[in-house]
Amino acid sequence: MLREIIEKFDDTVIVDKPVKKEYEITKYLLKYKDRPVLFKDVEGWEVAGNIWSTRDRIAKFLNTDKKGLLELLAYSMENPSKYEIVDDAEFLRNENEVNLLDLPVPKFYPKDGGRYFTSAIVVAKRGDFVNLSFHRMMILDENKAAIRIVPRHLYAMWKESVESGEELEVRIIVGNPIHVLLAGATSVAYGISELEIASTISRRAFGRPLEVVDVNGIPVPVESEFVFEAKITDEMVDEGPFVDITGTYDIVRKQPVVVFEKMYHVDNPIFHALLPGGYEHYMLMGLPKEPQIYTSVKRVVPKVHGVRLTEGGCMWLHAVVSITKQHEGDGKNAILAAFAGHPSLKRVIVVDEDIDIYDDREVEWAVATRFQPDKDLVIIPNARGSSLDPSGKDGLTAKWGIDATKSLDRKEEFEKARLE
Repeated sequence: MLREIIEKFDDTVIVDKPVKKEYEITKYLLKYKDRPVLFKDVEGWEVAGNIWSTRDRIAKFLNTDKKGLLELLAYSMENPSKYEIVDDAEFLRNENEVNLLDLPVPKFYPKDGGRYFTSAIVVAKRGDFVNLSFHRMMILDENKAAIRIVPRHLYAMWKESVESGEELEVRIIVGNPIHVLLAGATSVAYGISELEIASTISRRAFGRPLEVVDVNGIPVPVESEFVFEAKITDEMVDEGPFVDITGTYDIVRKQPVVVFEKMYHVDNPIFHALLPGGYEHYMLMGLPKEPQIYTSVKRVVPKVHGVRLTEGGCMWLHAVVSITKQHEGDGKNAILAAFAGHPSLKRVIVVDEDIDIYDDREVEWAVATRFQPDKDLVIIPNARGSSLDPSGKDGLTAKWGIDATKSLDRKEEFEKARLE
């Protein structure tokens, strides 16, 4: 359960005094950007945020290190495994009517369209396929919210249901362990269940498969704090504005209405409030993209030592890739492959294996001493980029890559002096 996880951390900030749902949660999460914060009284509920706000905390919890975290995610995405169906879950002990207005769902910023679910994962089933994906939801009234659905798997399932004259039945889960959160943020082929990716992460990190329980026909992870039975309808309403990962406002769009019908929760539940544009948002959205870049670069350069989406680039737009060059031109090939692996990427720096990609000073040192703009810079104009980048237009952006690797015929000239 989430409480047991938070109690394991030695840097958690406990807020005992009463805190309001609107704006006050945001103030604390901004003040303690990289520390978990547990609010003991948010209008009668407990709330936690910034739980997974650092790479080190995530890696340690999953019994690995930063490099091992990339390898764990890459392996799990390529080798999904069966989860275990059990008969009971703690959240089934408390079943209630839904009143979204009563829940500690925050309003984070003044221009937000309303109060938003931000850590919610939607579980949908169509035939034998079970899909997990993150979706922000703006509360409309006691049992309805507007759900932002990008044109991917859940969108396809919803469209198919609507065209058949049906509403899409889903389960909405809040307050989940990190292996479920990371799996829910992966982008894999239709037909591969993120539940099975979470199960592989769990097997390798903890030695056991993911446990799920059937909630009226749809499997749900047993460790969820809140579970809602809901249906996504064909009714469309304005959703937004809302702050996205870049810390800037996303636009208002027509989006479907989701109707919440029933709520389950564990005893003394903790609601997970994910700060938009915060470090935890970076980690959960960015980490599952790093294996995609890693796999793409490995197709053109045999020795790839690491990939990091940087916090300064919102863990979405900027990356650093470490390789061992075997031929001149490998750096530029790695740049192009990185852009192919994560199409939202805007800048990539490729460095040698002696550079610590998790140290921004070392990366900048490599650029300062191993890069010449007239021959090592790659610029790709008018490429498809991220819709979240406010400097782009109509989905187009200019991308640039920096080959900060040593010339093979002059390697010794680029070596940093060291004591033997």
